[in-house]
Amino acid sequence: MWSYATLDLVLAIGHHLLIFLLAALLAFEIAVIRDVVTRENALRLSRVDLLYGVVAVLIVVVGFSRAIFAAKGWAYYSHNLLFWAKVTTFAIVALLSVAPTLRIMRWRRGFTENFGFAVGLGVIKTVRRYLLAEAGLFTLLPIFAAGMARGYGLL
Repeated sequence: MWSYATLDLVLAIGHHLLIFLLAALLAFEIAVIRDVVTRENALRLSRVDLLYGVVAVLIVVVGFSRAIFAAKGWAYYSHNLLFWAKVTTFAIVALLSVAPTLRIMRWRRGFTENFGFAVGLGVIKTVRRYLLAEAGLFTLLPIFAAGMARGYGLL
């Protein structure tokens, strides 16, 4: 069985790696969604977006496991404003990701059912705005985490 310190370390490493993976997946989506979305890109995006959702859920599971079972414990995190700012920001990013996910699903279905399917430039720009908003808010997460790790935000 793992020691307490080992569990803390494994959860911290897992949480950080998942966050980096999520950032990379978001960057991929932003890079692929340009002026034209091709059939191949739509199919690729649908797989990446599914992985994005799975990784986001894993981040929440590992993050809360870390807050509950790791070194500082729930008593520390539950009374920390920066922790709740981080959770709220992550939830907003998740909500913002719903619109692009639904669009990507429609694109995949459109390209699968109709070889003449095309995505309008206005829709592409709207989806990019959502993705860029996600990325902008995502940058707040390490700021909140760094402050929290140093004891800021305690009530």
